[in-house]
Amino acid sequence: MVNFGELFTAASIASFSAVGLAFYLLLAIAIWRVFSKAGYSGILAFIPIVNLVILVKIAGYSGWFVLLYLIPVVNLILAAFVAVRVGENFGKGPVFSIFLLWLFPVIGFFIIGLGNSTYREPVTRY
Repeated sequence: MVNFGELFTAASIASFSAVGLAFYLLLAIAIWRVFSKAGYSGILAFIPIVNLVILVKIAGYSGWFVLLYLIPVVNLILAAFVAVRVGENFGKGPVFSIFLLWLFPVIGFFIIGLGNSTYREPVTRY
């Protein structure tokens, strides 16, 4: 006998996994060009933890700040700070950074990567 609850659960897990993978691939493609503009290899955008380290370095912070992403509430605050600093280093304002780099990162990183924004080397902050 077919258990439709288990079948529905399996289909849901598969579809959510496919959507999550598609979102991650879109984000990695968007970040690829941002990394290239900042002087890093674009292929690093596809490596899960390394892309965070490079993004934090582009923001001007130490790569060790990535460890703060492991703390539940601190990770949201750090992500907002990193988004604002990345936007600032590409000549964008804080409103653009919060809405399009923090809340809707795929759109924001495509705008920065494919637009005419240029990267300015930040002063490293610890």
